[in-house]
Amino acid sequence: MENFREKVKESLASVLPITMIVLILSVVMVPVELGAVNLFLAGAVFLIVGMGFFQLGAEMSMTPLGQGIGGALIRKRKLWLIIAGCFVMGVLITISEPDLQVLANQVAAIPNHVIVMTVAVGVGIFLVAAVLRILYKVRLSKMLTVMYMLLFLVALVTPSDFLAVAFDAGGVTTGPMTVPFIMALGIGFSASRSDKEGSNDSFGLIALSSVGPILMVLLLGIFYHPEDAVYTAVSIPEVTTTQDVAREFLKAFPQYFHEVMISMLPIIAVFLLFQLKTGKYHRRQFLRMCVGFVYTIVGLILFLTGVNIGFAPMGSLLGESLAASAFKWFLIPIGVIVGYYIVKAEPAVQLLNHQVEDITEGMISHKQMNLCLSAGVACAVGLAMLRVLTGVRIYWILLPGYLLAIAFSYRVPSVFVGIAFDSGGVASGPMTSTFLLPLTMGVCTAIGGNVVTDAFGVVALVALAPLIAIQIMGLLYNYKMKKKETGVGSRMLEDTIIELEDDDI
Repeated sequence: MENFREKVKESLASVLPITMIVLILSVVMVPVELGAVNLFLAGAVFLIVGMGFFQLGAEMSMTPLGQGIGGALIRKRKLWLIIAGCFVMGVLITISEPDLQVLANQVAAIPNHVIVMTVAVGVGIFLVAAVLRILYKVRLSKMLTVMYMLLFLVALVTPSDFLAVAFDAGGVTTGPMTVPFIMALGIGFSASRSDKEGSNDSFGLIALSSVGPILMVLLLGIFYHPEDAVYTAVSIPEVTTTQDVAREFLKAFPQYFHEVMISMLPIIAVFLLFQLKTGKYHRRQFLRMCVGFVYTIVGLILFLTGVNIGFAPMGSLLGESLAASAFKWFLIPIGVIVGYYIVKAEPAVQLLNHQVEDITEGMISHKQMNLCLSAGVACAVGLAMLRVLTGVRIYWILLPGYLLAIAFSYRVPSVFVGIAFDSGGVASGPMTSTFLLPLTMGVCTAIGGNVVTDAFGVVALVALAPLIAIQIMGLLYNYKMKKKETGVGSRMLEDTIIELEDDDI
């Protein structure tokens, strides 16, 4: 019970800043009907409780499952089994990722199951590549250079209308479901190495797993043309009483229960089969993991219901209203404020910041990391709003951004490279796909822009910001270390001179 309360507090910290910003905007700038506000507030409650259940369930079930499967594959010492096991688990985990479900619902050009399976296969393939990198000790910066060069080459022959959707897919894939499992898998594989770089190489799996969805969706874009889709304006049902609000959510439960069960049953089947074959988990742990899966299912249903019925529609409506009002250009500073608080509220980001503080022995504090990441994501969201209003192609932002990130990767310690590229998926958490993306879609609809080319891309920009921000902290760490070493060297030289002078005397 204590753990659940802690997870709900984390979820509350994530959702509350956005809720307050929306309420302030609805009073000060764009009046919103009370029915829409009631649906939004109810959706926020569903989101908070759902994320609490989901994060607790994933921690209880997915993390030990990832460690168990990783350890079992390593002990078998059969390369084909490692490849097959990582691919299958990468596909199954991705299918159940809630952030991906939210994105798929908003890509009208492609059926949901097509985009979900495409992204899942991409994660499976690149998770295999990430694990092989650990086993064969390939430097992460070199592998990332090759992968991103391939990405941008494919992007040149992919219809430009599909570029933003592809990069958004990479950002949402590594969400609260996939990250615990992939991180646990990486720790399991890196622990099999006895060299000192083994623990550093546990980072980077999320980074490479994010590349796969981008590449696969770019390839998919050659066959599916998003301009053929018709995007309809958001419609919020008219509700006048609390019973009307409850009725809207109750009507949606069966649909999301069905979707969640379809995505979770394959993972549960793998878990049961793994336990049957290996007997890895003792009775108490096995029951605890079963409870974890129940929490995960309940959390997913509440999360998806809250997002689709109350939260995302309000984001779209607010964006549309602001863009059609005299406050259109206020969207840029509003985006900066929202971006600043979104990344500060992500629980996974806070864990990452403390991890960096431990690795650098306090030379880079979690407060410095917080400030750097918040500033980076705030700029990214402000830039995303500017792009929606002006129609600048996202290619001209992503290309120099990734080139800069890759260049930094050759100048900072390898552990910072892994943390930076992993954190891109962590920063673009549930709030980005459930609120910022609908907000930009509403803005784009109001000003008559192309939703596919102009609205999509906000997740990609949020995912890009930490790659640069954290590596800047890595450069700062390098500078401090060199300064410290120089200071130690100077003191040693002074001590030697003093000793020589004493000897002469």
